[in-house]
Amino acid sequence: MSEQNNRPRIICHMMTSLDGKIHGAFMGASVTRKVDSEYERTNNTYNPDAWLCGRVTTEENFTDFRKPDLQENAAQVPDGDFIATADAAMYYVSIDRLGKVGWTTNTLQYMERPEAHIIEVLSQQASNAYRDLLRRLNISYIIAGKEYIDCTLAAQKLKTLFGINTLMVSGGGYINGSFLSEGLIDELSLVMAPVIDASSHTSTLFETGEYLDKINPVAFTLIDVEKLAEGGLWLRYKVKKN
Repeated sequence: MSEQNNRPRIICHMMTSLDGKIHGAFMGASVTRKVDSEYERTNNTYNPDAWLCGRVTTEENFTDFRKPDLQENAAQVPDGDFIATADAAMYYVSIDRLGKVGWTTNTLQYMERPEAHIIEVLSQQASNAYRDLLRRLNISYIIAGKEYIDCTLAAQKLKTLFGINTLMVSGGGYINGSFLSEGLIDELSLVMAPVIDASSHTSTLFETGEYLDKINPVAFTLIDVEKLAEGGLWLRYKVKKN
């Protein structure tokens, strides 16, 4: 495990079906909707400073896959990170390797959570025009990786530049898998709805992808089980140390 003194405590907090799906038709089931409030309640018990999602999850939930309004002839922006706000009450961290999310504002609101200042995590492959857009919108960004996202470096910057001490990682499956493969997940928090999805085409809790072709088996130790309304479960695990 990575040392925590230079990065946040990281909890992977997800709602899943009984068969481990994190997206799909099961999300619209009545029993899932009834358990959904428990997902927010359990999230709040960690008193997080930020939560983090991947690009697809971000676009699905917040930008409706809108294209960014780029100025291709924008003046060259300074190298390195851009910290627009270093003392927000809450942050939303968007993993966006190439800079594709079409933001129009620098904050977002989700459920009953505090308004969150947006931080984009980019690789060096993100264009100057995209970084210019973020600066025009006063959206913070950090550079973490030359071609692919270095989750360890990103986590360290989130703590040192923004004072984030507790970070919730909430998918999708590839993002969860990336943090897990780098030894960054300290706790796994699952709110499980008593329903199956059974689709072979929807995402599961941890996945590999184009830039992460393998995750070695990781063992967990059970911390606690809490029975929720409608037969749901809140399962808490910590990574088992060798």
